[in-house]
Amino acid sequence: MCTSALCLVCVSLLFGTSLSCFQCFVDVSDALRLCWGHILTEHNVRNVDECFRKLDRIFNKNERVIEAARVGGGYDKQLKDLLDAEILPMVEEFHEKLNKDTVYEERLQTAADNFIAAASKLPRVSGCVPPCGFQSAGAVYNCVTCHYDSCGFPLDCPFKEMNVTENSRSQIWCEVPFHLPDDIEVIWSVAEEKTQQVDQFKEVTAGVDMLYSIPSTSLQHQGTYKCEIYSGQHSIVRLYYYLTVTPQVVEGHTELQEIFDLSLLPEGRLLPEPAGSPPSLLLPSPPLLTACLTALLLLLFLSLGALYWLTKPEQTHHAEHGDEDLGF
Repeated sequence: MCTSALCLVCVSLLFGTSLSCFQCFVDVSDALRLCWGHILTEHNVRNVDECFRKLDRIFNKNERVIEAARVGGGYDKQLKDLLDAEILPMVEEFHEKLNKDTVYEERLQTAADNFIAAASKLPRVSGCVPPCGFQSAGAVYNCVTCHYDSCGFPLDCPFKEMNVTENSRSQIWCEVPFHLPDDIEVIWSVAEEKTQQVDQFKEVTAGVDMLYSIPSTSLQHQGTYKCEIYSGQHSIVRLYYYLTVTPQVVEGHTELQEIFDLSLLPEGRLLPEPAGSPPSLLLPSPPLLTACLTALLLLLFLSLGALYWLTKPEQTHHAEHGDEDLGF
């Protein structure tokens, strides 16, 4: 009993506190039985510690073993079966039997090579979709930690810019390019400034709705809208939308300015129309327009002057007859 406990302590000290590839799939008790008869050829003594160091070097610190074990979701069980198929027969063969370190070296290296060849044929997953979000479907197995690694992307997605006109309807969709779990919760929050600082946001709604809609957008609605998706109380992605609201007056002024700019193009030509569209209207040049307007005004003044002089003699004649009637 004491000997077994001491061996377990030795295993812990040699392999460290963290797990590694060999320990992910092989029980400690089987490792002890495997290394029980390890003999140092140089000194002809049994040394279990050196056997554990050999296991650590051949499996745990072997990049080829680590890379071969990077399989897709659910295939870690096949990895255990593959390594058990190599190690467990050796455990039964070596148990309570003395074997030289050279024998251990050769047999363990062969077992590692066989494991690498077989594990490399298991399916790999490349389902990671950049640039953001925790994507469990794209995770790969890491035999250094004995867990599946996520894709390694940040939870925060880059900003998406949105421009709307005042009093128009705004719709913001919380869409991601990767598969989401079934048990999601969607929380919408808003901040006045363009920011990703969590403390700047105020929650506005929570549920499963992926759409946030504003029936009539006003200037007060301008700001950053955050959609955060949770699964099992854990945040898996945060999307940010910056909404810019253009006032209607400014919008109308912009359209008029564009029309005015078009009227000042060379020879009064509008911008070329797309192929197949009706021909553009040709406007007179600005000097010609000025000359026409001047001629029209001159004609108007001449007409008014002529009308005045034509009516003046008649007014004088009526005045003279009026004086005669009064006896002057």
